[in-house]
Amino acid sequence: MRLAFAVICLLFAVLLRAADPPITEQELVRRTQELYDSIISGNQAPWKKYFADDSTFSDEKGRTFDKTKLVADITPFPAGYSGAIKIDNVISRIIADTAILSYDANETETIFGQNLKARYHITDTWLRRNGDWQIIASQAHRYYEDPALGKADEKKFPDYIGKYELAPGQTRTVAVENEKLFIERNGKKEELLPETSDLFFRKGIEGRILFHYDATGKVDTLIDRRNNEDVVWRRVK
Repeated sequence: MRLAFAVICLLFAVLLRAADPPITEQELVRRTQELYDSIISGNQAPWKKYFADDSTFSDEKGRTFDKTKLVADITPFPAGYSGAIKIDNVISRIIADTAILSYDANETETIFGQNLKARYHITDTWLRRNGDWQIIASQAHRYYEDPALGKADEKKFPDYIGKYELAPGQTRTVAVENEKLFIERNGKKEELLPETSDLFFRKGIEGRILFHYDATGKVDTLIDRRNNEDVVWRRVK
């Protein structure tokens, strides 16, 4: 009798699970967009609903939040600020009680009439427990974007021309061609684009290039600044 009752309970549980199909990508996207739509007004309700109590969230700045800190971070935009976040390029993997949603989040923000844009890539892991689907882990990173193009002081270009050495046998050269500044190493030539008159960047490469003047007014080093740390190349020619 007890065995028969146990079998019946098991079959009933199986039927209930069959009647509760896995979540769809469309529903995951709908919920995710609901989360981002609530940021502008500071509506914390979707974040309380869709994030599990034991969830973790790691943002593009390297900060990690538990649910309490994450929800507390959702506050209304200040006066003069507005914006929106829309998701696209969605990829999902839904297996049994686990769903992974990976997507781009495209942010537009207006600050007292000035428009800004940013792009992020985010991966959320959803877990079904007790019939509810909630995010158990989320991680974001920000896409690198080149800075706005500024205006160079072409009169200074002759100061930069030369060969710079990092270590014996490790050199790079700076040259001017058609009134443009170029840097070359191991046969690879890249244009130095101005962010300001004295600060340069290479297209698609994070970091900055700047030149240091010695006490006599001559350029003595090329500085390759990466993540606020400097790799110094000394001028040898």
